[in-house]
Amino acid sequence: MTRKTKPSTAAAVQMPLKEAEAGKETNCDEDKPSDHPKERDNNVKDNDGTKPAAEWKLPRKKALLQFRCKLEDAIRGDYLLGRSYWSLSRLSRENMSSASSQPLPLMDIRLWGVPLLPSKGHEGTDYVLTKFLKARNYKVGEAFEMLQETLWWRRQHRVDETTGEAPLGPDELVLRTMYVRSVDREGRPLCYHVYGALEDREVYKRALGTKERVEEFKSWAVQFMERVARRLSFKDGGVDSVVQITDLKNMRSRSAKEARGVLRSTFLMVQDHYPELVHRHIILNVPLWYYTFHLLLLRLLHQSDKSKFILARPAKVTKTLLKFIDPEDLPVEYGGLLRENDEEFSNLDKVSEVFVGGNTTKSIRIPIAEAGSTVVWDLTVVGWDVSYKEEFMPEDEGSYRVTLNRSKKLRESVRNSYYINEPGELVITVRNPTFKKKRVLYRTKFKPTVPMYVFFKS
Repeated sequence: MTRKTKPSTAAAVQMPLKEAEAGKETNCDEDKPSDHPKERDNNVKDNDGTKPAAEWKLPRKKALLQFRCKLEDAIRGDYLLGRSYWSLSRLSRENMSSASSQPLPLMDIRLWGVPLLPSKGHEGTDYVLTKFLKARNYKVGEAFEMLQETLWWRRQHRVDETTGEAPLGPDELVLRTMYVRSVDREGRPLCYHVYGALEDREVYKRALGTKERVEEFKSWAVQFMERVARRLSFKDGGVDSVVQITDLKNMRSRSAKEARGVLRSTFLMVQDHYPELVHRHIILNVPLWYYTFHLLLLRLLHQSDKSKFILARPAKVTKTLLKFIDPEDLPVEYGGLLRENDEEFSNLDKVSEVFVGGNTTKSIRIPIAEAGSTVVWDLTVVGWDVSYKEEFMPEDEGSYRVTLNRSKKLRESVRNSYYINEPGELVITVRNPTFKKKRVLYRTKFKPTVPMYVFFKS
């Protein structure tokens, strides 16, 4: 008679990895991560621009396997956090009043909603571990230490206990400074940190006026990042990173001392405890003082994180963002076509573009064959500094030309509409008095309309 033995830890950890390489699906319906609401059909690659994890070369696959084994042993051996997890639980229970805030057993420990125990077979575990490996150049020991430090940091700041609290901050201040809106071309969520909301002196004092307020503001940033992380999809073909956009408009050097501290702590927090979750940092409306601050900041960052920063002066904001974001997904305040609670257009409406050379004029002609409808249009110009005019030219030579918008200098995105009572064409004229070529982005939409005078007929 032969005795049945349990598989070793290495074998238990290796089995899901082999199944993934063979193209088999793992049953993970119980812990399936939530998808992003606008997940695009893209071949998701790891953030360093290399092949997907399934196509890695042997050294990286070996590093992932070693990391899985090391983590499995640490969880089952109850030394993941350096000392007995249950003794930590008893200490934490003394400081926590509610039973719901007590920590989970170590076997059930999660990060960003994904179980960390590799033998559970959750498809998101490898994606989470891979991010720590990338952040430490696939050195297993350093990646394991980074994971330990992240778990300790989360317990110290009670991240899992405070994430579900609402509201995020008082007087909707945080909702104006930190929010997620739309996605980039690869479907990554765009996370905005807009410090222009702190321009008002009273608002600034209320947010960052004291040390306690500064620490509270930092905790809001942690909550915001945690909620964003839990919206990601750690699975094959999912979106597992974000684009962080920091707008420094109206931030003056004298009054930005506390804000600089918040910026520094936010960047370091993301680097140390949310590795590879930010695909790119885009800093907008960069003032002169920020360049010195940035040089000092780079000394504290790892090499892989330094390359993720893109700085844009005020004149280059729209041009920089359009390199990574479609115009229909870029808010109008940054020169795009996305408006909040838009009832006319969606991000599925096609956007056309034309180029206007230096010292030239370009006319965009939109033919209208039938009457009885309203034409709506959006238009923006990258770089502004152009003059703009709108006219309706009827097909009947006996009818009058209608001037909808007289020539004016364009400084913001334009939306207008016109009820068509006879065939003709809408003519939008853009004159570029500068020497640089300008990019014009626009879209149109026709909708059937009943004229108002019909309702007043007796």
